[in-house]
Amino acid sequence: MNSIDSLLASVPTRLWIDGAATDPVDGGSFAVLNPATGERIAEVADATGKDALAALDAACRVQAQWAATSPRERSAILRRAWELVTARTEDFALLMTLEMGKTLAEARGEVAYGSEFLRWFSEEAVRIQGRFTQAPSGTGRILVTKEPVGPCLAVTPWNFPLAMGTRKIGPALAAGCTVIVKPAEDTPLTMLLLAEVFAEAGLPAGVLSVLPTFDAAGVTAPLLADPRLRKVTFTGSTRVGKILIEQSADQVLRTSMELGGNAPFIVFDDADLDSAVEGAMAAKMRNGGEACTAANRFLVHNDVREEFTAALTERIAATKVGAGHLDGSQLGPLINEKQRNAVASLVDEAVAAGARVRTGGHVIDGPGWFYEPTVLDEVPADARIVREEIFGPVAVIRGFDTEDEAIAAANATEYGLAAYFYTRDLDRAMRVAGALESGMVGVNRGVISDPAAPFGGVKQSGLGSEGGVEGIDEYLVTKYIALSA
Repeated sequence: MNSIDSLLASVPTRLWIDGAATDPVDGGSFAVLNPATGERIAEVADATGKDALAALDAACRVQAQWAATSPRERSAILRRAWELVTARTEDFALLMTLEMGKTLAEARGEVAYGSEFLRWFSEEAVRIQGRFTQAPSGTGRILVTKEPVGPCLAVTPWNFPLAMGTRKIGPALAAGCTVIVKPAEDTPLTMLLLAEVFAEAGLPAGVLSVLPTFDAAGVTAPLLADPRLRKVTFTGSTRVGKILIEQSADQVLRTSMELGGNAPFIVFDDADLDSAVEGAMAAKMRNGGEACTAANRFLVHNDVREEFTAALTERIAATKVGAGHLDGSQLGPLINEKQRNAVASLVDEAVAAGARVRTGGHVIDGPGWFYEPTVLDEVPADARIVREEIFGPVAVIRGFDTEDEAIAAANATEYGLAAYFYTRDLDRAMRVAGALESGMVGVNRGVISDPAAPFGGVKQSGLGSEGGVEGIDEYLVTKYIALSA
């Protein structure tokens, strides 16, 4: 048995409820496919609303006990989980490559990044603070405490199967909340393996449940309607986020939403172009472009546009495409056929409207859902590919002449998650960073995600922050206690 077969044979495929692998009430299952081949790699249990309520029963049964667990003990469990995930880096990386398609190098990077949320929030668990002070009137004392919000539902996406889970689970557990995770149907295996790791780390039964399902609404709807659930956190499209916000309104649930993006990448005429191209490769091609922070629109000063475009085109054209587990692969497949068709449609429409293809622009024939790494220049401002999130290896380039023009173009979107720009002028750096309508800004950097920094957007890119010292606040409620003088 080779390493792939051995790993897949060891990975859990049943639901994880109340600290144990569990069969779904209705006995259903669905296939998980390898996007590099289109072949089935696993058959996974398919949760229903009945299973979701069983998971909530378990979460509610242990919520008070988990909230009362000392911060030091919660910290120690998270720390052990970090150590165990790190020790199994190769297993997690290969599993993500098989079910999501990213290269092994990028998958190993995600293990390092994703596991760090467990270590970071293990440290934050012991730093939850309130305050005690005298009322200014002198009539009493003010005591402010922080308490866990209660049972949480976390809905995670397929593009970062580990990190998008740990970024939610870490702060929830640190705060004293129980968590039910609904992973994306394309990539449930990584989260099921993580549940086993948490059990090995000593997490009490019921505190964490994982419910893979092919019917997301059938699982989330009964949870959102149940008054025992107190929070929903979601990473995914703005369209689905709006639905969850609407559904959460009946129970007035706490929500945190990390939604769609349309990140601008601005190159000013004074930029270090070699550095800008390097940053562009990271901002665009990381995770095959399937990232909410991926550079979606390259806005390049016309004085340097051709030089920058030629250099970026050369780098992107040289990208080696192949199955993520193969040596030398730099770009894997898109997650599924639907996503590949969506990317192809955006490119075809842009080209029909006058965009110039500098490299790529086609579906790659053969098994799997591969698309050529692509550069489009002279893209019309009203093209759909400029207005919508691409989520694929396609760089869209447009020119500008003035700083104000660049800022206006960058802000001409309903999204505001990430933005990037390159300049050597410090005054411009501060001025433009302040003017961009975005929750995160990279200045002369193509990768900005960091577990120690808050991650979140403005406008229709979401609500709240994940990571950093801010991340744990999303799972805490503030209580004011009035004391006599």
